[in-house]
Amino acid sequence: MTALLKVEDLKVAYGKIEAVKGISFQVNEGEIVCLVGTNGAGKTTTLRTLSGLIKPKSGSITFDGKPLASVPAHKIVSLGLAHSPEGRHIFPRLTIAENLQLGAFLRTDKEGIEKDVQRAYEMFPILGERRKQAAGTLSGGEQQMLAMGRALMSQPKLLMLDEPSMGLSPLMMQKIMATIKDLKAAGMTILLVEQNAQAALSLADHAHVMEIGKVVLSGTGRDLLHNEDVRKAYLGED
Repeated sequence: MTALLKVEDLKVAYGKIEAVKGISFQVNEGEIVCLVGTNGAGKTTTLRTLSGLIKPKSGSITFDGKPLASVPAHKIVSLGLAHSPEGRHIFPRLTIAENLQLGAFLRTDKEGIEKDVQRAYEMFPILGERRKQAAGTLSGGEQQMLAMGRALMSQPKLLMLDEPSMGLSPLMMQKIMATIKDLKAAGMTILLVEQNAQAALSLADHAHVMEIGKVVLSGTGRDLLHNEDVRKAYLGED
């Protein structure tokens, strides 16, 4: 399989504190790859570095054959890497429709943009029903749908999702995870950061367990889901 994203010996520091300590992994085209771990493991820092929001201390990031370490964030989006961040970060005073349009800010194909807006409404019908409503009035789950829809508006080759199930009801979490599964079935490549290890590993082709800035365990999603250490540490099983 072709590696769309390759991360090699990536180190990221906040001042003197090293948050990511030399991790390596790759994401192949058409796969879901998952990073799991507790708070403070370095998962979000890794995604923020990949999307250009944080500059790495050392190591290499290669996306679609191009080095990313010195590329500014807005140009990274134009290369085909989209980031749906932890906490959603939608624009609360703008409407749902306006939020989706902002996801396509680098595009000029008006007809294509409108088709993708309609596709977002088909994927998440509640957004279509409330398209003129201020995004800040949506529930947490609906805001997550909007954040994902907005990220998809850039027509990414790789979609990065940071904690998409955080703070959601079990029913809404199931809807979000089902959507991620549908996106993969449609050919989307996904890098998923998720504290809900059970849900994430059930979807993942490959997964990496992070602890204190390091990858301590790697394998297929299925293998890690049945790994005794993972089950004890992340699935709450004795």
